[in-house]
Amino acid sequence: MDHTYELDLEWRGNRGTGTSGYRDYARDVVLRASGKPELEGSADPTFRGDASRWNPEELLVAALAQCHLLSYLHMAVTHGVVVTAYADSPVGTMAQQGIGGHFTRVLLRPVVTVAEASQVETARRIHREAGEACFIASSVNFPVDHEPTIRVAG
Repeated sequence: MDHTYELDLEWRGNRGTGTSGYRDYARDVVLRASGKPELEGSADPTFRGDASRWNPEELLVAALAQCHLLSYLHMAVTHGVVVTAYADSPVGTMAQQGIGGHFTRVLLRPVVTVAEASQVETARRIHREAGEACFIASSVNFPVDHEPTIRVAG
């Protein structure tokens, strides 16, 4: 079964002279999807973007972390692991080469809290299954690694 995802993107960086020069335009964009709040985007500040807006590189790392979370919660239910809290601080590494570049790795660092100590090893093990089930991770050509921390509630 195929799924389609649509959105609208609008560049808002014309400062009056369009792209008359590399420094003459802003990298500001607005992303819209039906029924959702607008998302303000830009380039990374290194590439003359606005640091107060989300850049595509951050959005890719966020998509990988969120996809892993959702896949992980599904695997937890499947394996009888009761997750009571989940937080992540992922890090993506990109290598720039000339005007291009590519991601070399994303490291997910989830901190998972489970209801019982007997669930700790299963909770750790199912990160691999969640990584294999994540649609976004299976769509990228670089490693998405996991360094989980498992805690017991209470």
